[in-house]
Amino acid sequence: MERVQQRAHKRKLYDAAESLISLGKSFKPNKDLEISGVEPLPDTDETLTAEPNTVACQTDISMSLIDDMQSELNRLTQENMELRIKVEESTVCQRTFENDDGKVKFYTGLPSFTVLMLLFNYISDELICGPSSCLNKFQQMVLALMRLRLNLSVQDIAYRFNVSCPTVSRTFSHVINVMYHNIGFLVKWPSREALFESTPMEFRKQYGVRVSAIIDCFEVFTDRPTGLMAQAQTWSNYKHHNTVKFLIAICPMGSVSFISEAWGGRTSDKAIAEKSGFLSHILPGDIILADRGFDIKDSVGLLQAEVKIPAFMKGKKQLSMCEVIETRKIAHLRIHVERVIGGIRQRYNMVGGPVPLDYVQVRDQNNLTLLDKIAKVACSLFNLSDGIVSFD
Repeated sequence: MERVQQRAHKRKLYDAAESLISLGKSFKPNKDLEISGVEPLPDTDETLTAEPNTVACQTDISMSLIDDMQSELNRLTQENMELRIKVEESTVCQRTFENDDGKVKFYTGLPSFTVLMLLFNYISDELICGPSSCLNKFQQMVLALMRLRLNLSVQDIAYRFNVSCPTVSRTFSHVINVMYHNIGFLVKWPSREALFESTPMEFRKQYGVRVSAIIDCFEVFTDRPTGLMAQAQTWSNYKHHNTVKFLIAICPMGSVSFISEAWGGRTSDKAIAEKSGFLSHILPGDIILADRGFDIKDSVGLLQAEVKIPAFMKGKKQLSMCEVIETRKIAHLRIHVERVIGGIRQRYNMVGGPVPLDYVQVRDQNNLTLLDKIAKVACSLFNLSDGIVSFD
């Protein structure tokens, strides 16, 4: 308010000066003017000699006003630039993450700003941003990553990006769909040559280069379904909650090589392994490391491969020495899949749930739910980071 008053005051001074100048230019002495007690000024050359001084005075006043206006303009321009920078910093944009890998890791789960920009450049052509869009392409991608990473509510995201809740929901679904189709290839079953070159030494010491996968299932909490049949299919006696279950496989170096579609929490690990398409990747001579719930020796044996699971105590007083050694060996290597599952849950909290029922009930033309795509996108983004198992 003070600045506005100062500018108005300066403007009044400037107008007054202009009026005085114009009045001085238009004034001419009148010989016929008669005022009592005052004689008219004589028309001599002395009156003319004062005109250059008047012009010089007028020029000085004008230059002083111009200098004041120019300095005021420069100050307002600088203030405007500073305010623009503050506004950009208060909103989520590319500048927010530049030169700050810690902020990138916290809000997106990606390891660095370089990886974030590589991902954006790879999928940006598939994102939609029209003249009436509230968010640009970069903001759309970051919105989806932040919701996936922090499991923020739709209302929270709407406040952060100054958009409506329906816009957040549509944007999230669209970006997840784009990522699923464009970076889903990062979850890939390795070839024999790749396994031979990348198998860490701790696996080589026990099984050579024959281990092709370590498998396990993890469950994601969901909201309680309204239908009785759906409640029964999703109820997990292990978690004591309504869940959906995924089969995940990792290669020895720790990257995700397979992720199944979502199954009801009541489904057994064995049934998921046999019906999810996992067995189609196994080659003769492969070794699969698994937990006791994956009693799939017969199915894997038909493919001339082998599954290693810890020994059962059922019907035995104690395990033999060979069984104890083999169980310890399997447990020591199988723990890496649990580390990967924990890393995915920690890095992308939405995978931990609970997720809305719409994410597991609504299917697209390929019979995939949004949660199926979220799980694969989370695994794909996890593979962009370094492996968890050291080669040495």
